[in-house]
Amino acid sequence: MADHRAKGLSSAICYRDSKAAFRWLEDAFGFEPLFVLLDADGNLAHSEMEYGPSTIMVGNEWSDDHRSPANLGGKNTQTVHVQLGRGEDIDAHCAKARAAGARIIAEPETQFYGDRTYRAKDPEGHIWTFGVTVADKSAAEWDAEGGFTTQARLDD
Repeated sequence: MADHRAKGLSSAICYRDSKAAFRWLEDAFGFEPLFVLLDADGNLAHSEMEYGPSTIMVGNEWSDDHRSPANLGGKNTQTVHVQLGRGEDIDAHCAKARAAGARIIAEPETQFYGDRTYRAKDPEGHIWTFGVTVADKSAAEWDAEGGFTTQARLDD
């Protein structure tokens, strides 16, 4: 377990059954456990997992504003994007997630910007997007293919 955190972002995901979610995320998506913090009754108070240099926090619902989609009619207010390393087999990753019980809501497909992606819902309804770069494309190329305009900042 690291004794400090590097500058960066991580996401904290709330579950009704965070112990089951922690185990499932390892089995289905390949996230690596960093640590679990158990309370006096053995309940999961907090946990962290990593994927590459990124960290995800997995915990219980802890207020009316921090809920699992399972308690919100399946609604999500954010999704998590996970980028696989170049050369990793995203179709095999999807198959492993499906075998573990993920509901695949978008099958693997190569996108106009050069990544192959799929989307899955975990057992409590959180939406996860997984991607891997399969073709290097410039902004001009993906703009032409997707019908977009890429720029660094919003104009006034």
